[in-house]
Amino acid sequence: MPVADRIRLAQALWDSVARDPDQIPLTDTQKALLDEYYAEYQANPNEGSPWPEVKARLLSRE
Repeated sequence: MPVADRIRLAQALWDSVARDPDQIPLTDTQKALLDEYYAEYQANPNEGSPWPEVKARLLSRE
C-alpha cells in the first residue's frame, strides 16, 4: 500500500477513535497528572499564556 494511502487510513482510524473520547481510558498516572495541572491552574488562573499567543510565538521562530 502506498505511503499516502497508509497515512489516509491511519488518519481515518484516528478520527474514528477521537469521535468517542470517553472510550479512551486514562491511566492512574495520567489522571494524577491532569489533577495536578488543574490544581496548579486553580491556584494561579492568570499564569501562562492563551493558545493564540503561544502559537504566534512558536510560528515566529520559524
